[in-house]
Amino acid sequence: MRPLDEAETTAVFEKLFKFTGNNLKNIVENPSHEGPDPNPGRYCFRLHKNRVYYVSESLVKRATNIARANLVSLGTCIGKFTHSGKFHLTIQALNLVAANARHKVWIKPTSEMSFLYGNHVLKGGLGRITDSIAPGDGVVVFSMSDVALGFGVAAKSTQDCRKLDPNGIVVLHQADIGEYLRMEDEL
Repeated sequence: MRPLDEAETTAVFEKLFKFTGNNLKNIVENPSHEGPDPNPGRYCFRLHKNRVYYVSESLVKRATNIARANLVSLGTCIGKFTHSGKFHLTIQALNLVAANARHKVWIKPTSEMSFLYGNHVLKGGLGRITDSIAPGDGVVVFSMSDVALGFGVAAKSTQDCRKLDPNGIVVLHQADIGEYLRMEDEL
């Protein structure tokens, strides 16, 4: 368990910024009320076995007593670095990203299951969409009852979605809460 170096920090913050925009400072400056310390600490990012964890500083201090080989996980795993050095957000980052999301998409109940099985969001299943989404922006997908279902990348802008045919792809799937069942061994 070690702090991220500068290149790793840049990769993580660029990916988080894609989904949160200027709300990234809320994630970084979030006070932590965990642990026995009376005054709140902060949350920090730590790297352990190519996975990035979002964890309170007081928990990191207490985890120094555990050997690295025995430490399985600490805090919330928000993503992992691939062998080529790229950073991928995992589904465990959904709560963190959804609370600070800049762009949101709500899907109809009829397309929720399709998205949860790993398919892209189609125009026919789109319920609502926030304004000013550009292609390539990070988007958090919600149900119509405001339950965060996953996240992805916008394939079309908000203006293009209005003119799109019902079978056109609006959001490219990246992660959804169905992965907890589909990939339980890897998480």
